[in-house]
Amino acid sequence: MTLMDAQQYDTARERRRRRLIAAILILVVILSWVGYHLRDYRARATVDTFFANLEKQNYEAGYAVWFQDPGWKQHPAKYPNYPFNDFYRDWGPGGEWGLVKSYSVDCSLSPGNGSGVIVQVTVNNRSEHAYVWVQKSDKTLSFSPSEIECGNWWAKVME
Repeated sequence: MTLMDAQQYDTARERRRRRLIAAILILVVILSWVGYHLRDYRARATVDTFFANLEKQNYEAGYAVWFQDPGWKQHPAKYPNYPFNDFYRDWGPGGEWGLVKSYSVDCSLSPGNGSGVIVQVTVNNRSEHAYVWVQKSDKTLSFSPSEIECGNWWAKVME
């Protein structure tokens, strides 16, 4: 084929090609954004279940979620480091948060070591927040070793 035998330039075909490339790029950006924001979904859902049980004052079910062990009553000696009485003292009506009347799971952060997730929860519309550590391997809960700050991430990006 020589230069004189070349096909006529098809503007419609080129336009379709550019649109397809743009659509694929937009789809990749959207899927990346969704994947980023849902990466800790299971950890936030576990914390949500925990606080829903506290809100219903079902502390035994909350303790079961804390250790991911629905049959904990059959073997309470399995948890000597945090027995139910201590749990009830911490999370029951006399605990730091009192009766949980409302809560919202605000945000989460996976620290660099990747073994767990810190979840921030607003309890009873208080200005201080509860921070719960969710172990990624077995979804057990514990008190968070550190706090995180939720907020306007766009402002932080634009600084």
